[in-house]
Amino acid sequence: MTTRSMPVPEGLAGMRVDAGLARLLGLSRTAAAAIAEEGGVELDGTAAGKSDKLVAGAWLEVRLPEPPAPVENTPVDIEGMSILYSDADIVVVDKPAGVAAHASVGWTGPTVLGGLAAAGFRITTSGVAERKGIVSRLDVGTSGVMVVAISERAYTVLKRAFKERTVEKRYHALVQGHPDPSSGTIDAPIGRHRGQDWKFAVTESGRDSVTHYDTIEAHVAASLLDIHLETGRTHQIRVHFAALHHPCCGDLTYGADPTLAKKLGLERQWLHARSLGFAHPSDGRWLEITSPYPADLQAALDRVRGYDR
Repeated sequence: MTTRSMPVPEGLAGMRVDAGLARLLGLSRTAAAAIAEEGGVELDGTAAGKSDKLVAGAWLEVRLPEPPAPVENTPVDIEGMSILYSDADIVVVDKPAGVAAHASVGWTGPTVLGGLAAAGFRITTSGVAERKGIVSRLDVGTSGVMVVAISERAYTVLKRAFKERTVEKRYHALVQGHPDPSSGTIDAPIGRHRGQDWKFAVTESGRDSVTHYDTIEAHVAASLLDIHLETGRTHQIRVHFAALHHPCCGDLTYGADPTLAKKLGLERQWLHARSLGFAHPSDGRWLEITSPYPADLQAALDRVRGYDR
């Protein structure tokens, strides 16, 4: 247990304890709230709750839990993960569902970085060891194309490209029903879901989030969409289409019909990172790399098409 003591800065006066701690100590707001709820925060010697207000000059004492043990990307051959492109600077993988991008606390399954280590790739970028080379991620339950930086130069250039939104990210999603209009833009901010912080939701206090879509195929039970992300928020596609009452088929977390999911043989959301386009970090040439549908998504799409007959 580590204790931090300091006066409350003027700039945090009137702020909630959890929000102020998050800003002051670089914690997530969820972690800061948990510390307060466990009695780890005092103001002038009195225990403070997460929603109490900070007072400028008050003596703040915070008891921080010990950091978790470091996590590692265990090298392991991953069935279904293939290399779509590689050179001295980058490697582009076809990530299967059920695989995380990198190791994290609580995750004991396979990771993309572990798979690359097993395949003999040596990543030389700086930063947190368990996230070396990761410039963007896919959800564990989402399959498709994903780029990893091998060299420090590639890492710096690609991180900037994702931040400046010069990377073309296209997804295909099979959503329930038929979005109206059939092509359009969803511009709705996304933030943490109140009461269920493992989920996200459209909320006025969220971060700006923009999704462009076109209907490729319209069927009786569902529509296949081509989706271009202007921003890259966690669960963005899943949240935006759930908010329109057209959740991704099989996405039970965001309100998909479990009966339809069972009929389609889906055990995860029908969402696939179809292609990634970006300027090569070394020579600037444009690369556009496409991933085919995995077997489970292709089978579900074939069943949807069969309902039209």
